[in-house]
Amino acid sequence: MSSGKKIWSKALLATVVLVATAACGGGESGDGRIKLRFSYWGGDARQKMTEAAIAKFEAKNPAIDVEGEVSDFPSYYERLSTQVAARDAPDVMTMEIRALREYAERGTLADLASKVSTADIDGEVLATGVVDGKQYAIPTGVNAFSMVINPALVAQAKVALPDDGSWTWEDFIELCSKVTAGSGGKITGTQLIWHPAYLQIYAAQKGEQLYDGNKLGISQQTIKDWWGITQKLIRAKGSPDAAKSTEIYEAGIEQTLIGTNTGATTMMWSNVLGAATKASGQNLELLRMPKLRGAATGGMFLQPAMFYTASARSEHAAEAAAFIDFMINDSEAGQVILSDRGLPANDKVLEAVSAKLPAADQKTMAFVDKIRGELTEPPAAPPKGSSAMESILKRYSEEVIFDRMTPDEAAQKFITETNALLAG
Repeated sequence: MSSGKKIWSKALLATVVLVATAACGGGESGDGRIKLRFSYWGGDARQKMTEAAIAKFEAKNPAIDVEGEVSDFPSYYERLSTQVAARDAPDVMTMEIRALREYAERGTLADLASKVSTADIDGEVLATGVVDGKQYAIPTGVNAFSMVINPALVAQAKVALPDDGSWTWEDFIELCSKVTAGSGGKITGTQLIWHPAYLQIYAAQKGEQLYDGNKLGISQQTIKDWWGITQKLIRAKGSPDAAKSTEIYEAGIEQTLIGTNTGATTMMWSNVLGAATKASGQNLELLRMPKLRGAATGGMFLQPAMFYTASARSEHAAEAAAFIDFMINDSEAGQVILSDRGLPANDKVLEAVSAKLPAADQKTMAFVDKIRGELTEPPAAPPKGSSAMESILKRYSEEVIFDRMTPDEAAQKFITETNALLAG
């Protein structure tokens, strides 16, 4: 899912500012019940699940009302940023890892250490919610950036399925090229992706890290080589050309090549497998990402699908923490939410809901279990400003595929511009 923006009207901004003069976070309703505000993003299905979980929390906590504030993803952070600036932050806020440090360093978030039970969450995953030694965020669930393949389309093109335990980037390019050729162009091998997680995995295979403090940790040569995969895919017709790739890049899963059964592979977060399977109506499988020949690590990692955080200005800090604790640790909440926010981070909740998970999520769970021992340590919260890096990476990737810049020139400019952003 990529970021986007919506323009807010002056009237709406003025309303937010006026609301800020009343109170921070929730408050008390007319009957003396405590009101908590909970912000999150998502569509109708997530809203329905969330409201059902909230109802179960309220049944167990009759003195508390939880008011959900749901946005579509493109407008979520703009809305949240406006609320925070107006000192009107919701009591509980959903957040991605790429936005975590920025909000933590603003003093927006409360330290949740010892306020939410984390005994049944993997320590390495839990540590991704730590900034400057404080547990500002609790992971909802985990996923891994992976390769997705449609075996039926590969077989239709008379191409053998890859061995994902040993395949290389050269093997991936060859597979994609053969699928396109073998299908007479009716199916394309893959859809081009420029996601930072993909770059992070590739960099790890070269012994580099995406970030080094408040700057990029990857070399100019690594970015050039990474773009080289993209260029080879286009030349070998393993992917669409530059114009088509740009056109479909930000399409919803239903309009992607994998979703429309016109592409055999793609890269995405593992928790999207269910949506991709539903869109395609076919059996899809998760694979390990290809590796550089001789690489010591595959570079794959678990990352929280999202976090729950609490406002440092909430007038009901204990109740906000209790709500987060319920959403993370209560199996009743887990039975409703299932894997909507990633495979549950709480091991006991995951065990309790595993039999109820849809078939695609069962696959995801089995895949994560299979590769867990190969994974690298989950990355810490990236530096402030990193949430804008994806759009910069996409822009320079397009400069390369349209031949408007050489990979050398684009890599140099990408590093310079991104480092200036991260430095603040």
